[in-house]
Amino acid sequence: MSGKGSVVLAYSGGLDTSCILVWLKEQGYDVIAYLGNDQIRFELTCYSLAPQIKVIAPWRMPEFYNRFQGRNDLMEYAKQHGIPVPVTPKNPWSMDENLMHISYEAGILENPKNQAPPGLYTKTQDPAKAPNSPDTLEIEFKKGVPVKVTNVGDGTTHSTALELFLYLNEVATGGVITFEDWSHEVGTQFQLPWLLTVHLRKIPGAEPSRCPGIYETPAGTILYHAHLDIEAFTMDREVRKIKQGLGLKFAELVYTGFWHSPECEFVRHCIAKSQERVEGKVQVSVFKGQVYILGRESPLSLYNEELVSMNVQGDYEPVDATGFININSLRLKEYHRLQNKVTAK
Repeated sequence: MSGKGSVVLAYSGGLDTSCILVWLKEQGYDVIAYLGNDQIRFELTCYSLAPQIKVIAPWRMPEFYNRFQGRNDLMEYAKQHGIPVPVTPKNPWSMDENLMHISYEAGILENPKNQAPPGLYTKTQDPAKAPNSPDTLEIEFKKGVPVKVTNVGDGTTHSTALELFLYLNEVATGGVITFEDWSHEVGTQFQLPWLLTVHLRKIPGAEPSRCPGIYETPAGTILYHAHLDIEAFTMDREVRKIKQGLGLKFAELVYTGFWHSPECEFVRHCIAKSQERVEGKVQVSVFKGQVYILGRESPLSLYNEELVSMNVQGDYEPVDATGFININSLRLKEYHRLQNKVTAK
């Protein structure tokens, strides 16, 4: 909707801002005003790519936040002025949706003890109501990127990024849930039987604590598990450990708005390098809210059956382990010898 030299757009996050800034600069816009709680990601991106643009943030203007102290005030204002909004006092959910996910916040969800009300979910369903037979999928990766998905049962194949993702969203309607505890600096993930994400995060001095929220990510969950599996099959163990640490750092940088920072550019380059040999196919079963890994194959696999089989000795001398054990036990022996001396006193 545009008029009188202004344009109104709906977008969120630093990456969206990166895309829309190109268009805004081409059209000659030099002022951005926005509403939203992603102020850090918005503005750090703006000032990185278009430092000449002036940003107006009503959320930080006393005349605005003193008048509208919460969502109820905003809903009442919309009602008085005939502005249609999808939220109501009974269903006050703040919803952000894109191809990857949809999130829900506000209302009873602000209390971590409360369960989500029936009918809230739009991308998944109650596993109890999911089909009684699993879908078996084969997902192909090249350089760490999913390039093809095949339904083993009916032969359905999708190979473009958009089709692949939409199809996995459709298949995974009884998806898996990820719980992310962002009360820590980087975050810890626990796998739970659903597709739920509780998001608690605070950027000191900049944003208030985020309220708990529910995130549905069906296709992303399937790809996440399949990608972890093919990584373990093709990536050197020590490289994988470093990449896992970089993944957490990358997530933190993106969340805190530093996509365009030199450190994020460096981390992205390192992660891309780690994915050069991540190639192959993973078979997964999607069934009633869970993703099960069935098998995998790769032309670049580091797996050597002759070396690790329990049925053959392979190119390995068992006696070689004696020296390894003796060297590593020396440190432990000395530690406990000193501990015993301290205890004896």
